[in-house]
Order: sequence, then structure tokens, then C-alpha cells
Amino acid sequence: MPLLTDHVLFLDGEALILDKPAGLPVDAPRDGSMSLENHLASLTFGFQRWPLPVHRLDRDTSGCLLLARNPKAHKRFAAAFEAGTVTKRYIAVLDGIPGEAEGTIALSLKKVSTPAQGWRMIAAKAGKPAVTHWRKLAERDGRALVAFTPETGRTHQIRVHAQHGLGFGIMGDPVYGKGDGPMLLHSRFLSVPRGDKPAAEATAPLPETFAVAGFGPEYLDDAGL
Repeated sequence: MPLLTDHVLFLDGEALILDKPAGLPVDAPRDGSMSLENHLASLTFGFQRWPLPVHRLDRDTSGCLLLARNPKAHKRFAAAFEAGTVTKRYIAVLDGIPGEAEGTIALSLKKVSTPAQGWRMIAAKAGKPAVTHWRKLAERDGRALVAFTPETGRTHQIRVHAQHGLGFGIMGDPVYGKGDGPMLLHSRFLSVPRGDKPAAEATAPLPETFAVAGFGPEYLDDAGL
């Protein structure tokens, strides 16, 4: 189990931004396996209270995760996410190459469940509005490195928008893609406004798994990301 104290990207009196490893769920799984909750006691940094996550990242998504260090900060940060004033940028590798260089995906999302497949999100007019901006950064071996900037924060939004909006699942996605290897979806940048105070923000380094797929950090440097 990794020491998450080594994964702290930003820390002050009210906020902590963590570079969450892929494979670590934010919420405790039903099977009782390890989750972020098991690490919270080690992330107090002198405070008595445990920090609490303000939002969620999927188990297999790595990168920037915001935790609040006191209840008042948690309430303010949650309101910022709800109001859509938080800036989020994700990096992903797609199992295919979009024909265009950039664009915006506006597909409403709805949760469905079946006994055979369990639950998943689908694109549906009756769902909740979801908007994602995207930009192609690089191409290699029939795959594309893409930056996603979501306006909304729906469950599995980027994963479903990649599949239905661009026509290609994210590499390694076990639900909406082919599921081969680790899922290459990374929360690269997070910035949370705090009124007169400087924003709580951080950039998470690209995991080594992206380099294995042929896309190292140099591709982000070239794109200014």
C-alpha cells in the first residue's frame, strides 16, 4: 500500500490536493478492500481532524483529488464544484484517433442498471446535461493522447463522452473500452477558487503507465500542459 504522504501536491490550512494512485477507490468498496479512507489518519499533518474528500475520482483514474481540512472549507469547496467554478483538466489515451483536432461534446448522461452488467452510465436525452471540451495532443500507433476539460462533473463523464462523443473508448477502460491493461485516464490539473485567497491548485505528474503506451511527459510539455 503506497504512502500517500508522498503523493501530496498542495497543502495549506484548509486544503490538500493529492495525486491519487490508480487502483485506489475514494469510497470504501463493499468487499472491504483498501480505500482512501484507510489513509486519512496519515494525512492530518498536525491537525486533529482527518481531511475529507470534496469530490470523487473513479478507482482506476489517477491524479488530482481535493480534500478539505475542516468542515467550513469542505462546504465552500463543495459549493464551488456545484457552481462549476472549479477548473479541471484530464489527460487520456484513446483506443483510436479522432478525425478532428478539438471540439466540444454535449451529451446528457443517465445511470442504468441490469442484473447481467451491473450499473453504467449511458448517453440519453432524459439524462443530466454534461459538457466536455477536448483537444488532441498527439497520435501514435493508432491511438491518441487527448486533453479533456469538463464543464460539468457527472459520473464517468469523460469515459462515456470519449466512447460516444468521439467514438473511441479510453485505453484500458474495463466498462466503456476494451479493458486491456491499466486505464489511462489522469486528472492532470485542478484549480479551486477561494475568493480573495490564492486558488488551491496543483498539477499531477503523468503516471508511468502513459509512457508504456508511448506517451511520455514530453507530449504535455510541448502542449503547455
